[in-house]
Amino acid sequence: MNAGFIKKLHWKELLAILFLLLAIYFFRSQRHELSSLLPAIRKADRSWVWIGIFVTAVYILLQALMYVYSFSAVGGKLGLGKSAELFLKRNLLSVFLPAGGISSLAYLPENIRRTQVNKQQVHQASGIYGFVGILSVFVVGIPVVVYAMLHAAAMKDAIWGLIVISILLLAVVWMVRSMQTRGLAYRQLVKYFPRVALQVDELFSFQLAGGAFVKTVLASVCIEIAGVAHLYISMLAVGVHPSLEAACVGYIVATIFLIISPFLRGLGAIELSLAYLLTGYGFTTLEALEITLLFRLFEFWLPLIGGLLAFGLKGRNLVLRLVPPVLIFLLGLVNMFSVLTPPLSSRMHLLRAYIPGTSIHASNLLVVFSGLVLLVTATFLFRGLRSAWVVALLVSLLSAFGHISKALDYEEASLALITCIILLITAGQYRVKGNPQLMNIGIVTALATFMVVLIFGTIGFYFLNVRHFGMEFTWIQSLRHALHGFLLLEDDGLLPITRFGKEFMSVIHFLGVSAWAFLFYTIIRPYLHVTRQSNSAWEKARFYLSQYGDSAMDYFKMGADKLLFISDAYEGFIAYRIANGFAIVLEEPVCSEENKLALLQEFDQQCRKMGLKPAFYRVAEDSTYYFNLLKKKTVLIGQEAIMDLRTFTLSGKDKKSLRNGLNSLMNKGYVTTLHPAPQSAAMLAALKSVSAEWLEQYEVKEMTFSQGWFDEDMIRQQDVITVTDATNKVVAFLNIIPSYAPGECTYDLIRKRTDAPGGCMDALIIALVQHAQEKGMQYLNLGLVPMSGIIQPQNTAEKVVKFAYEKLKHFRHYKGLREFKDKYATMWTNKYLVYEHDFDLLQLPGALNKVMQP
Repeated sequence: MNAGFIKKLHWKELLAILFLLLAIYFFRSQRHELSSLLPAIRKADRSWVWIGIFVTAVYILLQALMYVYSFSAVGGKLGLGKSAELFLKRNLLSVFLPAGGISSLAYLPENIRRTQVNKQQVHQASGIYGFVGILSVFVVGIPVVVYAMLHAAAMKDAIWGLIVISILLLAVVWMVRSMQTRGLAYRQLVKYFPRVALQVDELFSFQLAGGAFVKTVLASVCIEIAGVAHLYISMLAVGVHPSLEAACVGYIVATIFLIISPFLRGLGAIELSLAYLLTGYGFTTLEALEITLLFRLFEFWLPLIGGLLAFGLKGRNLVLRLVPPVLIFLLGLVNMFSVLTPPLSSRMHLLRAYIPGTSIHASNLLVVFSGLVLLVTATFLFRGLRSAWVVALLVSLLSAFGHISKALDYEEASLALITCIILLITAGQYRVKGNPQLMNIGIVTALATFMVVLIFGTIGFYFLNVRHFGMEFTWIQSLRHALHGFLLLEDDGLLPITRFGKEFMSVIHFLGVSAWAFLFYTIIRPYLHVTRQSNSAWEKARFYLSQYGDSAMDYFKMGADKLLFISDAYEGFIAYRIANGFAIVLEEPVCSEENKLALLQEFDQQCRKMGLKPAFYRVAEDSTYYFNLLKKKTVLIGQEAIMDLRTFTLSGKDKKSLRNGLNSLMNKGYVTTLHPAPQSAAMLAALKSVSAEWLEQYEVKEMTFSQGWFDEDMIRQQDVITVTDATNKVVAFLNIIPSYAPGECTYDLIRKRTDAPGGCMDALIIALVQHAQEKGMQYLNLGLVPMSGIIQPQNTAEKVVKFAYEKLKHFRHYKGLREFKDKYATMWTNKYLVYEHDFDLLQLPGALNKVMQP
């Protein structure tokens, strides 16, 4: 067999398949014992099981201490809490990664990346952690295996496992020393992979702190002792006579399989080998299986669950917001389907035994109505509305009562009660207040309808002919039945006989459903329609803008599409639009710097009164400080290009291609011209034709909010730069708009015809640059390039944005936009989207898309 063929063998994959086959063989061959295993485990001594769980907690703590001391050994510092999180997450990943015990060491949680620990220290400490983990097995394993070999002939083969571990440890020590002293291993690595030399130097250039390293070893040895204790406790829990020798040997053998396992952390192989080994110590097959599975519960499954919780806690707010609406939606479906399924006769007999036939209980109509209410409420729970939470809680309680009193449907009632408990636990997630004005309207209307129904129903029942219900009604009975009908409760003693009687009951039920539905609507509706501000409010905003405006986006804050929040206490305002329950603000407040935080707090309170969630679009990096104080979250959404006009010139080698493009354009007869305002009707018509062709060419619609659209009245009052061909036909244009940033110039629309040369855009920008330089401007704002500039994503949202920008065809045009602006930009500034809750990110794209429509 030649060397090339050996290299082609996938040893790790083959070993993984072998381990999986062992797992299948183990569970298949022991299927009879496994069938009787569950009852046996249920009989396990609970006190010893709890002690085993406690030792698992100590085991996780010791693993965390190993990381603490490993980082200390290389001069780093990592807290105990973050170390525990690091272990749990890496342990979980190691189950699913190939060679998981080693490869999982490359994973680093986001919150640790943000600490003062640098990347080199992370790799160095992880290497020490992995090395010491193997070293402690060797330290503990040698005396255990030697002792076992002298007492059990079957353990003679275990020496080979320790020999392999010894060779591995020596190889690691030799390699580290060789890298640090630039010995043979270092020279060979640099020879074949010269690019990694610098990285290797950084990775192995550390001074090992002896005291911390010794503590790491001691913590690791204690972990091995905890493992032995787990196996010994498992024997005690099962109720057999424990063997310390069997516990020591079994743990070492299981750990050896864990180290060499390429996949699933030895799942199957460990169970098979450990169960077989324990039977050699006199335990029956069933006892050996019980001990093995309890041991794996302590050592494998509980830390695995801890890892799942560690990952889950990162997105706990998202989970807390997702679970209640899903449960409410499911409960709504259950309520509706439960009416369609006939009740069980045995339960109905039991119900009648405790509830007399004439008693009041929930009607099918009430259960169906509550189901519909829950389905609608689930949608508003997603928005974090406090009133939706109240409705969901009350209707869930009502559903629990309804299912029991309707047909003893305790399964559905249990789901309703569980939903109530989850809602109570997650109450803090629902802070957006409803509109009190609308609620008052609903309550007054519902009470008025209630009084009308009571009067109408009471009089109607009292004067009804006996033949319609087969009975005469007193005033008290009439009042009671009218009340029950309005509340959608069912009275077994009230059975309409004639068609008129059924129609009379239907009218009362209809009025009841209508009143409750309207009350529900007014409670759940987040906000009333917001009216436009008065002319005086706009005048005040224009004054504040002249005093405190400092951004290129300030021009759009006075757009006709905006709503204005004028502060009562401070000089300033906020421009926003409403969509999907959000108040989306363009940038940030227009006010003095010292009043910015207070104005943001004031707007927050106003949003809560209106039942809206605030979000801020295109916030500058310098201003994220204020939002951090308000405990809001940020995601980088792109970068804005700024050009320093004072240093720009067309001369020089780097501008040669730009000069050639402009000269080529001029030689073809194209002319660039500045047209001061006001624009003529003929010019506006020509510009409109270019704009319409551009929209059709790129298959886009006009956008607004943070940019303008083609509005003849607005463009008439603006300076315009055009490019015309030899026939004096306008083929491209841009319009210059005011920028409130000191010394800055900017533009809004830049559009061209389909057949216009590509250099037209450069001609427009150069003409604008020259115009701005003549007016003494210092900067040119070239606008935002969405999704660009994310180099090191700080959260999942930024990772998604970066992936979409780099990989998805749909966003490819942003790369071209970045390349175009990069020719002129001398600096790029980050722009952020600010929001309250991780869950908002699922809804904000739709809301942003909505506010950007004219």
